[in-house]
Amino acid sequence: MDKAGELRGRILELVAEYFAEAFPVREFVPGVTPVPVAGRVFDHAELQSLTDSALDFWLTTGRFAEQFEREFARFIGVRCATLVNSGSSANLLALAALTSHRLEDRRLTPGDEIITVAAGFPTTVNPIVQNGLVPVFLDIQVPTYNIDPTQLEAAFSPKTRGIMLAHTLGNPFDLDAIADFARKHDLWLIEDCCDAVGSRYRDLNVGTFGDLATTSFYPAHHITMGEGGCVLTAKPLLQTQVESFRDWGRDCWCDPGKENTCGKRFGAQHGDLPFGYDHKYTYSHIGYNLKATDMQAAIGVAQLKKLPAFIAARKSNFQKLKDSLRDLTEFFVLPEATPQSDPAWFGFPLMVRPDAPFSRYEFVNFLEERKIATRLLFGGNLTRQPAYKNISYRVIGPLPNSDLVMNQLLWIGVYPGLSQPMLDYMLESIHDAVRILIDAK
Repeated sequence: MDKAGELRGRILELVAEYFAEAFPVREFVPGVTPVPVAGRVFDHAELQSLTDSALDFWLTTGRFAEQFEREFARFIGVRCATLVNSGSSANLLALAALTSHRLEDRRLTPGDEIITVAAGFPTTVNPIVQNGLVPVFLDIQVPTYNIDPTQLEAAFSPKTRGIMLAHTLGNPFDLDAIADFARKHDLWLIEDCCDAVGSRYRDLNVGTFGDLATTSFYPAHHITMGEGGCVLTAKPLLQTQVESFRDWGRDCWCDPGKENTCGKRFGAQHGDLPFGYDHKYTYSHIGYNLKATDMQAAIGVAQLKKLPAFIAARKSNFQKLKDSLRDLTEFFVLPEATPQSDPAWFGFPLMVRPDAPFSRYEFVNFLEERKIATRLLFGGNLTRQPAYKNISYRVIGPLPNSDLVMNQLLWIGVYPGLSQPMLDYMLESIHDAVRILIDAK
């Protein structure tokens, strides 16, 4: 081993020692220690992998990105994984890829309609608007909080060209109904799996049913790179378009730092450019720069080894909460998994019944005062959000369940960083809230 290699080994050993000193396990003190809904879960391996990448000083995508894409695609069960800088970017690229001229008469063009739901996260819908397309908002079902498939035929029109949906809080939507509808009408299907990595439907991972799928690696999600995301597909043609839009819109597919992979860098005719124009500076799409860094990917490589255990912990924590709250169904609607599914839950949705003797506002404030974090179902009914007031869209029906979750639903954490004492404290506090809030009336 050369001197640099020896120093690298010593540095990585010191990083492990540093982790033990800098990130000790802290005792949970009920009412004092915060109970988050989500967060990063890591150990010395992530710090070592990050440092290993930093010592390379390869600042764009490199060996760790290549490793992550290969291993993550294998885990999900698809052919192609394209790493990007966020889950929102992944959604943008998945939708943008379907506007490529290379898809000929199947390409999406301005004015085409994309079916989605009103109760969700903005960046599942935003790419539709950003590409000049028209979202068609459907309602959801309670208590799965996913699209109501009985509305699909009513939503269809001659302009309908695709479906873009998230698996809400990790609970898969009805993939039988949605995939059948997409096939029947020759529609594109994009699965937003940002909250659902490891969730399964008919014993297959979500992300394997659509033409494209997306994931997020923000700290709240199933694994993290800090920021980061991925676009998944089994179709190499679509991957080529995703990579082009990700990488400035370029026509070339050489990896960073490499050149002439095609063997025609200076030997081809590209549109109206001079013959032999450098392929690395030939652009076939109006693209972006949405690449991740190799340092982000290095964290992901270490996190990926923990993913099966993270998924198991989420399922276990969810089940403990549900089993222990069954005695409160007079006051709350408890969540249900979609039939045929096995969710790797992102959170535990809890709906305060409209006729409960306390409000969601009172319940949320009780938990927050006890340092138990809560969240709402993202944007609630997006058609009521200021950002969507002046966009072009269609709505199927009055969206009563979207309004219901906007007013009554919250969710609490199930992520792997929650200890059993934290879960016990959450359950104790929920039961206390019901008793105290009722007694206060």
